[in-house]
Amino acid sequence: MSVVELQTVNFRNLDNSKTLLHPELNFLIGDNGSGKSSILESLFYLAHGKSFRTSKSDSLIKNSFDDFIISVKTKDDSQLGIQRSNSGDVKIKINGVKTSKLSDLAKNIAVQIVTPESFKLFSGGPKERRKFVDLGLFHVEHCFSNEWKSFQKVYKHRNACLRNKNNIDQIDYWTAEFCRLSEVIASLRKTYVARLTNELIIWLSIMLPNLVDNITLQYLQGWNSKKELSDILKENRDREIEKGYSIFGAHKFDIRFQIDKSSIENTLSRGQQKLFLLALTFAQSKLIEKVKRIKPILLIDDIGAELDHSSRNAMFQATQLLNSQTIISAIDRVALEPLIPDDNNYNMFHVEHGQINAMIE
Repeated sequence: MSVVELQTVNFRNLDNSKTLLHPELNFLIGDNGSGKSSILESLFYLAHGKSFRTSKSDSLIKNSFDDFIISVKTKDDSQLGIQRSNSGDVKIKINGVKTSKLSDLAKNIAVQIVTPESFKLFSGGPKERRKFVDLGLFHVEHCFSNEWKSFQKVYKHRNACLRNKNNIDQIDYWTAEFCRLSEVIASLRKTYVARLTNELIIWLSIMLPNLVDNITLQYLQGWNSKKELSDILKENRDREIEKGYSIFGAHKFDIRFQIDKSSIENTLSRGQQKLFLLALTFAQSKLIEKVKRIKPILLIDDIGAELDHSSRNAMFQATQLLNSQTIISAIDRVALEPLIPDDNNYNMFHVEHGQINAMIE
């Protein structure tokens, strides 16, 4: 799918106006703080119900206003909108029909993003990598969301029993459920990581062709795969009671990105790392498209950072093959030159002080 009209009201520093987007390729040019990232953020928020820049949604509301609204019209004439107030109330409309579930929005729009913050996938610890994989799983494997919610409830109950010795007699029940759900989730993740790896090879062959054969994804399920989780928990019961939380299980899942068995962040240059992040995001987008039959919108913030001219040429080839709506921001046109197609089949905008103006080529 693609968004052809974006409207924001009281969102960040953006003017309240409608922006007509190209269904395939869009460029945003402007200085830091001009509002470029806020445009990308608004689309991300609509699809995910949260920001990629802050955990405080009320900070997204323009000063002196009580709420913000983000709404879009898609190429197939669907209308999607979300409104959030200072009090935390959220209102969602899909084709004029009200709904209370953010997941209903996610079924209608998928957004993938690469920003300077995406490097946290390497340095931010297992939590960042779990978020990335589980986002893909949410779209690709429909049962994952419910299984993960069930696991989180059981995980909390089990931890409560471990902390409260008065409830320790209930630990066996919660442990059995904990193990069952951990196995289910681990199986879903393992299958997804295998599919992601196969798809990733395609995009690495375009963006890092000299390194593709040396790059691997290491799947770590959250406990020793050579042992049953139930046996591991029995062996570590006293240790878990002492700590007051579950040491092993699906919540400890991790995926490591390696080249020749060394971590990518310690081996590749910053530019190569960014190409890897782009290839990984493209691979996940394709998996989502194959299952949902909805092409994710790809957002790339600050394309000029880390990528030299040849790297941007490689990325241009990849975006052409991806064939999804792409919105790319940069400080100036020079950074975009290798990405601008000769056929003028794109829209370009200049963003300044929250104002979004179409540039006539």
